[in-house]
Amino acid sequence: MNPANGPAPTIHRTAGTGQPAARATLKYEGLPLLALSILALLAALWAGLLRLGWGLPAIEPGLYVAHGPLMVCGFLGTLISLERAVALGEGWSYSAPILSGAGALALIVGIPDPAGPFLITLGSLGLIASFIAILRRQTALFTITMALGAVAWFVGNCLWLYRIPVIEMFFWWTGFLVLTIVGERLELSRLTGLAERNRLPLLLGTGVFLAGLVTGLHLPALGLRLAGLGMLAMALWLVRYDLARRTVKQAGLTRFIAANLLAGYFWLGAGGLAWLWFGDDLTTFHYDVMLHTVFLGFVFSMIFAHAPIIFPAVLRRPLPYRRTFYVHSALLHLSLLLRIGGDLWAWDTAYRWGGLLNVIALLVFVGNTGHAVVCGMMRTRESAPPQGALPKASR
Repeated sequence: MNPANGPAPTIHRTAGTGQPAARATLKYEGLPLLALSILALLAALWAGLLRLGWGLPAIEPGLYVAHGPLMVCGFLGTLISLERAVALGEGWSYSAPILSGAGALALIVGIPDPAGPFLITLGSLGLIASFIAILRRQTALFTITMALGAVAWFVGNCLWLYRIPVIEMFFWWTGFLVLTIVGERLELSRLTGLAERNRLPLLLGTGVFLAGLVTGLHLPALGLRLAGLGMLAMALWLVRYDLARRTVKQAGLTRFIAANLLAGYFWLGAGGLAWLWFGDDLTTFHYDVMLHTVFLGFVFSMIFAHAPIIFPAVLRRPLPYRRTFYVHSALLHLSLLLRIGGDLWAWDTAYRWGGLLNVIALLVFVGNTGHAVVCGMMRTRESAPPQGALPKASR
């Protein structure tokens, strides 16, 4: 596999030290926290189907409104915090995913507010602390960008804790995910001299995006359009300079990763255009386009691309590439096209069925990934020598 396609190297080693993450995790295990993040994902998907109008049991009365927080904070926030904890290799850094995971659990079981938002906000503060430690080891443009993403998550969580409606602060959560992912890809762009020499457009796009987040608190129409322009600029830069343009011509896992990266950049650009066009016109269909081009199309394309590398780093278990990975990838993009088409033409049937197929795509992803992990563990056991047997060289 070409490592240039993988996620930021900080996921694989302790940031700034080059030490293996598996050695740095000490006695801490990522499996329970990863399982908690997957639980948050499944609960978020259930809540999403309720919001789409599918006749499912509510399980818990407040689950309907917890779809966004569970997806962004419970699943993605916990997963990203766990990655950073593994990368940093310090026991205290695991407080961030523990707190955000506990907050997600509070939302799932229906513990009254502000318990869930408070725990998640503390978790985002813990992620900022992790990035302070990372910046002390390695101060670079990519670590600063990801640290700004953590700050955006914390700001959004503070607004949520203060009972600001999600529809009035969702762009801060968007900033968390976009800046985190762009920072990771920026790190890998250093492998190409061309990207290193042409970082100014990305810096300008990121600056406009950040200005849009701040402006959006007071002037939503202007702020959202500025943020959209920044996302469009970042998407164009990534398409132009990311390694995926070269590695998509290769085969196997390398091509799969690159194809998902390029698809993700398409959806980030589409999201930027939607934010530019709609601004603060957050009617149901427009809001759905603005959210899910980014949160589903862009973010989950990145997750699909990076999962074969992130999960082994966290679980310390192999995850071999399988061609069936293309099933969940293709299903996500086709179903999202159906959903966005329903939004743009105010076609409720396409919107609802597209959303249902989105959920199925993510469930197939979870199933495919779990099956690959099991297969990888079985292969490892089969190739291991029997207990008590000596290697051939020692006989």
